Amino acid sequence: MEVHDYLRILQARWKIVAVTTVVAVLAALGASLLTTPQYEAKTRLFVSTSSGASVQEIYQGNLFSQQRVTSYTELLEGTTLAQRTLDKLGLGEMSAVDLAGKVTASSTPDTVLIDTAVTDESPERARDLANALSDEFVVMARELETPEDGGPPTARVVVEQYAATPSAPVTPKTTRNVALGLAVGVLLGIALAVLRDRLDNTIKDRNAVEELAGTGVVGVIPLEKARQEEPAIVFADANSGDAEAYREMRTNLQFLEVDNPPRAIVITSSLPGEGKTTTAVNLALVLAEAGHSVVLVEADLRRPRVTKYLGSLGDAGLSNVLAHTAALEDVLQPTRFDGMWVLAAGGLPPNPSELLGSAHAREVVEDLRSRFDYVIIDAPPLLPVTDAAILTNIADGALLIARYGKTTREQFARAVGNLRAVNAPVLGTILALTPTKGRGTAYEYRYYYSSDKDGAAPAAAQTSTPATQRVGAPAPTAPAAQPAAQAQTTASAPVEGPARPQNGQHHVEPPATQAHPAPSNDAYHYRAAEQFPPAPQPASERYGSEPYQAPQAYSAAEPLSRPVVHAPRRPVNDSGSESGEER
Repeated sequence: MEVHDYLRILQARWKIVAVTTVVAVLAALGASLLTTPQYEAKTRLFVSTSSGASVQEIYQGNLFSQQRVTSYTELLEGTTLAQRTLDKLGLGEMSAVDLAGKVTASSTPDTVLIDTAVTDESPERARDLANALSDEFVVMARELETPEDGGPPTARVVVEQYAATPSAPVTPKTTRNVALGLAVGVLLGIALAVLRDRLDNTIKDRNAVEELAGTGVVGVIPLEKARQEEPAIVFADANSGDAEAYREMRTNLQFLEVDNPPRAIVITSSLPGEGKTTTAVNLALVLAEAGHSVVLVEADLRRPRVTKYLGSLGDAGLSNVLAHTAALEDVLQPTRFDGMWVLAAGGLPPNPSELLGSAHAREVVEDLRSRFDYVIIDAPPLLPVTDAAILTNIADGALLIARYGKTTREQFARAVGNLRAVNAPVLGTILALTPTKGRGTAYEYRYYYSSDKDGAAPAAAQTSTPATQRVGAPAPTAPAAQPAAQAQTTASAPVEGPARPQNGQHHVEPPATQAHPAPSNDAYHYRAAEQFPPAPQPASERYGSEPYQAPQAYSAAEPLSRPVVHAPRRPVNDSGSESGEER
């Protein structure tokens, strides 16, 4: 690992370092506060021998004293001297072993000085113990060094410095302990962050996604808190980071196969909770924003969520069509977004896989492909059930979603393997719910729109009103008054669905959305005239007489880099209209 790898880990996992450091500092501080203060009293002893007249005798006497110092150090820490000290002071509540544990004796090499220290909870008692211990050792040394015949002692010990009453405790050292806790906490936190990063097998970058899937990433969707409350984005006035990410994804889809882009696309993921339904809804909306006719198929017949997010009816839909209890035209629903229709899941069947794998399901997808520019299919996750793999085989391919920091490498690899096992094409991958902090893309979008907001507001107010009415606002329940010529032109054209293309154009506009009351559970009839406006009629001539060929998934390993072009927003007034009327 290089330095920037460690910096990346610290930036991503700084919370681990911070928490570990705080815990270590608090532990050190708590230990210091809970520790009983100990006071230390010190004395100094001087060891000497009888000096001779010659230099040789003086040298030998000094060498003898140094040798005695080592022995005296051991005697000072013994229990014999401790018991004599306790007897002198009359401290019966303390044992000789306890006192010996509180005594520390040390000597500087090549000297005849001995430093003695005694620690105790009471500063006065520590002083008394140290002084009494030193006095008793002087007597003890004289007894040990005096010959039995009564001659002068070979060595003598003198108390060179008596102990004073200590003013401050030697333990605990709170400042030192807190500093050590801080240092240990930082080092331990860094170690834990690196270890956690090494053990983390979740997907966090597009390189891992491309490596596991063998295809490129067509979109990176940032995490927006607003999507938790409102999953559908109103792209007419959306300038958030995820809205621009969906627009970029729309452009990338067009470059999967320039001459023959995919039109029936399955949106799936490895496991539930990875954002596939939200992605499917907003992908359909962003395609409709570009002027395409789009149908969103709620093919998750186990846990449908599309109708809940869009506020559509869910009593009848795909399951009824596949069960031959309703016609496709009867259950297609328009939405409040112009150009976008919904095919709800309908009643939840006991055998979703069998229904989706039937020949009638393929016919339904082909019928929808002939009616709309794009067919977006929200499929169940791949690992729990096999529905998504079945649907991908009858569509042009699948976009596989990996959630940042949640989808593991093993789960994503198994999901790709499930598609490969049935020869289902993987068009590309999507890295969803990526953090916006530290991501240049999301920041640049917000900075651009916020910095130009004041200057662009008047112009936007003048030019965006028709677009808002066309894309984001519900259609009026009654048509407005029109000039005579325009009314005559309108009356001559039947309102049965999107107008058929002229001169090979792909763009088709569906009829304006109308408000319809929700049908009662007691009397629900699959009649388009009572429930929904007429669905778009087949318009296969829009795409010529040649059969449609599904595009091939592009590979991330191609030598030429995939171009990423930010397509401009389509203007409200279509330049292809000769009369210049608003659509």
